[in-house]
Amino acid sequence: MTAPSASAVVARGARPRTITAGRIGLYVFLAVSALYVLTPLYVMVVTSLKSMEEIRLGGIFALPAAPTVAPWVEAWSTACTGLTCDGIQVGFWNSVAILVPSVILSVLAGAINGYALSFWRPRGANVLFTLLLLGAFIPVQVFIYPLVRISAVLGVYGTLPNIVAIHIIFGLPITTLLFRNYYAGVPVELFKAARVDGAGFWRIFLQVMLPMSTPIVIVACILQVTGIWNDFILGLVFAGRDNLPMTVQLNNVVNTTTGERPYNVHMAATILTASVPLLVYFVSGRWFVRGIAAGAVKG
Repeated sequence: MTAPSASAVVARGARPRTITAGRIGLYVFLAVSALYVLTPLYVMVVTSLKSMEEIRLGGIFALPAAPTVAPWVEAWSTACTGLTCDGIQVGFWNSVAILVPSVILSVLAGAINGYALSFWRPRGANVLFTLLLLGAFIPVQVFIYPLVRISAVLGVYGTLPNIVAIHIIFGLPITTLLFRNYYAGVPVELFKAARVDGAGFWRIFLQVMLPMSTPIVIVACILQVTGIWNDFILGLVFAGRDNLPMTVQLNNVVNTTTGERPYNVHMAATILTASVPLLVYFVSGRWFVRGIAAGAVKG
């Protein structure tokens, strides 16, 4: 007789044959939670596919009798935001221009900070880390006026580099915390071996630490993409009139409507605005869980 292969091994164990009250309660709780979260999204989707004539008939939960994508086209290309009627596509590309450099630079800076604080431990490292964490818990509104004054003095207020720098500054505490806790779980012997081989600060970081940091990089990117894309107050204050992000454009679409409010267009514009964070979560959700389990909450 030969030993069974690994693929032929079947897990054996007692299966629960009775449905307990606790299990029923768990299923009920999960179902209610899912309905609570998904019901508003369902209403938004079906409303965005209806014409205004059908919306006036009521039936907020009813499926559209004659689905149409005209509200989506109008929200993207012809909806009015103030005096202009170019839709929210302008805000979308502004948000992309803000998002890409902000995420890349904030995650890179956080990785370098976390690496340095975990292995090199410069003088005053603990004080610096404490100050970074303290900054994460202070309300953003406290920093707005000083940052406006500093940006004005430097002559960059209302420019794209200005809003990118602001997002990098506010993203440093959380990204530094994530990478520092992740690197705290890396065996220090790996770092010492690289030092014995003659590797310096940047070589160890680029060739040893960064390649093994994929899970936590994904976690940091997801958090930064969500926070920066959904930001309203910083984009409104620091981006300038020519760089307003999509969230600000959405607010303008909803609040500059006169006469009858086109709820189908508003719902379509809202879904378009939320599409990027939703897509990021759907595509990289498993990486998010893996990164958290790999050390994002250690330390």
